This record gives sequence, C-alpha cells and structure tokens, in this order.
Amino acid sequence: MKYVLLTLISAMLLSISWPTYGVPFFIFFALVPLLMMEHGVSKFSNYSRKSWVVFGLSYLCFVIWNVVTTGWLYGSKNPDGSHSMMAVLFPVLVNSLLYSLVFQCYHWYKNAQGTYWGLGFLIAIWMSFEKFHLGWELTWPWLNLGNVFADYPKLIQWYDTLGATGGSFWILVINVLIFYTVRTWEAGRKRKDLIRNTSIVGALILIPMIISMIKFNSFNEKPIGSVNVLMLQPDLDPYAEKYSQDSLTIENDLLSLAERNSKGKIDYYIAPETALPGRGSISERAFEKSLILNNLKGFLSKHPGSVFSTGISSHKFYTNNQNLPKEAYQLNPGLWVESFNSAIQVVPNQKVEVYHKGKLVPGVEIFPYMSYLKPLLGDAMINLGGTVASLGTDKERIAFSNPYNKGKIAPIICYESIYGEFTTDYVKKGANFLAIMTNDSWWGVTEGHKQLLSYAKLRAIETRREIARAANSGISAHINAKGEITEDTFYGDKTTLFAKVNLYDNMTFYARAGDLLSRFSIFALGFLLFYFLIKRFQNRMKKA
Repeated sequence: MKYVLLTLISAMLLSISWPTYGVPFFIFFALVPLLMMEHGVSKFSNYSRKSWVVFGLSYLCFVIWNVVTTGWLYGSKNPDGSHSMMAVLFPVLVNSLLYSLVFQCYHWYKNAQGTYWGLGFLIAIWMSFEKFHLGWELTWPWLNLGNVFADYPKLIQWYDTLGATGGSFWILVINVLIFYTVRTWEAGRKRKDLIRNTSIVGALILIPMIISMIKFNSFNEKPIGSVNVLMLQPDLDPYAEKYSQDSLTIENDLLSLAERNSKGKIDYYIAPETALPGRGSISERAFEKSLILNNLKGFLSKHPGSVFSTGISSHKFYTNNQNLPKEAYQLNPGLWVESFNSAIQVVPNQKVEVYHKGKLVPGVEIFPYMSYLKPLLGDAMINLGGTVASLGTDKERIAFSNPYNKGKIAPIICYESIYGEFTTDYVKKGANFLAIMTNDSWWGVTEGHKQLLSYAKLRAIETRREIARAANSGISAHINAKGEITEDTFYGDKTTLFAKVNLYDNMTFYARAGDLLSRFSIFALGFLLFYFLIKRFQNRMKKA
C-alpha cells in the first residue's frame, strides 16, 4: 500500500504542475515519490517479480498524469458526431507506456550499476527520450517537462539559451538531487549533509529564476521595424460549418470580417489553419487560376501594400507513377494525388507562395509507420476518427518575404508550434516574426487550445521573435519577444485582433545551437551503456 501511495502522490504532483491550470513549482519534486517507490520495491520489498511491480506502478502513475493533462482529447469527434475514443486512448496508453519503459530502463540500470550511476542514467535516458519523441512519426511531446513553465515567462527567459529542453534537464536534475538528499538523510541522519544538499537544491532552483527575471526586466533589444497585423478569427465549427458550407461563402465571410475591421494601414492579414477552401482543397498546379485565390488578390487590390497569409488545404495531381511521393495515393487508374495542410502568402501580381506543414498530427494527418501498422489495424483508425493516409510535407522550413516592408514571416501551422528546435529553422531562413495559423477548435472548450497557446510563449522566448497567432475559434493572440501575451481574444468569438508586431533579426544562442543539452544527454546515454557493457565484460573475464 505504501508503494501505491507514493505512486499516486507522484501522479498528483505531475498533474497539478501542468499548464494552464496548475502550479509548476510542484514539478521540482514530482518524480521523487516515484523514485522512492522504485528504491523501496528494489531494496526492501519481498516481491518475487520486482521489475514487474515497478513497471506496473510507474505505468499507473503515467496513465493518471496523461489522462489529467491531455484527457481533453476526448473532445475530438468522429464523422458521426460521437466522441473519438481512439483520439484519447491511443495517445494516453501509448505515451504512458513509453514513459514507463524509460523508467523501467532506469530501474534495471540502477540495480546493475548502483544508485548514483542509475540517477545519472535516468537524466540521460529521459532527456534522450524527449528528444526522440520530438522526431519520430508517433511524436507527442505535449508532456515534455520543460513545457511546464509556459505560463510563467518571467522565470524562464534563459530558454533563449537552452530552450525548453534545457528546462527538462533543469527539472530532472533537481528531482534527482532532492531524491539523493532524502536518501542520504535516511541513511545517515547527518544535519550537515542535509543543510548542504538542501542549499544546493535551493540555489539550482533560484539562480536560473533570478537570472531570468534580470533578463526579463533588462530586455532592450531594438527592433528593425514593425508591421501592422490583423489576425482573423472566423469561428467556423470544424465538424459542421467548415465542410457543409460552400467554399465561396466561407471565403466571403472571411473577407467581410477582414474588411469591416480594416482600420488604417494593414501590412498583414493572417487567417487560421485550413481557413480555405472549407470542403475540398485547392490544386497547387492551378493556383494562378483559382477563383478563391484570385478573390484574395482582388481584396488586396483594395488595400494597397497589404499581403494575405492563410492556411489552406491543397493538393497536387500526378498522372505518372514514376517518382511518386510516398504520400501520394491513387484515385483512379492513371491518377494519383498528394494532399497537404499548407500555408500560403498572396501578393497582387505575384505568384502564390506555399509552405506545406512539416509536423503532422499522428493518426489525424499521418498514419504512423503505415507499412507496419495498416495490415494490423486495417480500418480501425478511420472508424475511430483517424486516417488511413498521410499528408505530404516540406522537408525544409520557409519564410515569406514581404515586398512592401522588412517583414519576413514564419508560417507556422498549428501543431508545429510545440517544437522548439524545429521552429528555429524558420528563423534561420530569415523570419523576423512568427505567424501561427491554427485550428484548435476540435476539442471544444477544454484545456487543449489553452495549452497550445501557452506553448507558443516558449517559442517567442527561444527565438526572441514576436508572434501573431490567428486561431479559428480562438484564442488568437499577440505575444511579445519576452513571451507575454499583450493582446488576445475570447474563445468562441467571431472577431479580429489588431497588433503592431515588432520585427527582430538577432539570433539567440538557442536558435543557433538548438537542443544542445539533448544531444549531450544522448552522448552521455551512449557512454553509460558502453561503460555498463565494458564492466560486464570485465566481470565475465575475471570469472573465467
């Protein structure tokens, strides 16, 4: 019962730390009860299968954490209007399993090499897992530990140096040191050691925060200019209106919304993810002939000096199966199509620029590892609200230059805004402000859209770029380079948001170096595994 209680305490501490409802300071010792559970089961229990007990209890902890923090996924709906069980069950159960496997590896390594080596291994493997979770086809980095301070930008200004992955490292080190402090006190009851270790922990918590507040209050980077941005929030029901209304009706409503709120000079009109065309998609080989896109150019002709950036659904047709993209699928004999979730920039008398979303939502926009899973799952994914196909992607980021001013926009599409190092690739392409085009209305009035907005603040700090965020139903927002929301909208309003967005061109250390601590941790993990294998080999040679 004692070990179950410790597990539940860790689950509770992890859960109540999370944005946008929690208090993040609990995260500094949220893993300590779980570490105490593992140590107690390993050293002091009479269980015959201790590894299975550790695995089962850690899985319980991570399931509770995932359910509490991401249970809003249940708000996703199937085509028939019912809630999608797959949308919540698959991420919760699989993500919890992955975290449990990470913890299980720590358990095995600690028992083989001792507590001190084991704790170092825990930091290395957790950091390596978070990095891995940012890149594979089942990517779901929503619960990466460094995200937890997203609503407290004053305390994490140093993310411009080490990023949110540096925050994960910070949190793991402190959890390990607190556990170490508890263990040394239990073992020796030496007040001197307790005072010393507690002082070290306190300093490691406070010093980064103090540095952060100094950076926050002394931030005086000079912008190279500014642009006037009007973010459009059409508030289309993604399950009904978006696919039942005529595409021209949807566009006319969007442009009427823009026209009614165009007061003064507007440099950028920014609309949400897949704001156009509604039902269906636009052929990229016929962009210049598209009635919908030409209507945008017609609107811009009434607003000289303005450009229009929006999310669209687009596609390319292929009539030859030679060199087909792997995401293309056959429609008819001799006809294939590749579909995209895209962002475009429309400028009068110029070709439409397009960018294809590079980070796709597993099970919705991409069928992960299709060649392996589709034979096993069949149509289960699509029957439960998922997909049996994958969208095409761009392999490199793109920044759209404005021909009328210094603006160079990063067209970030929804889910991409969770990824730190990925976002820096836009900055490396010259982007001097970030435009997030998102439709996070799929989950209704839940924590989902609030958390996604919070994570955008991390990207502002990491890159020192201001953000204009246009969301279908909200929350649309202007975020400054310090990660503060300066203006925002209410969720569920059909409205617009005007912002004067400053342009910055300096590169932060994080924008240049990326997830440096993650790469160091991968190297450390390799060293620890190699050291373990060498020790085992040496022991076998001695016995021989």
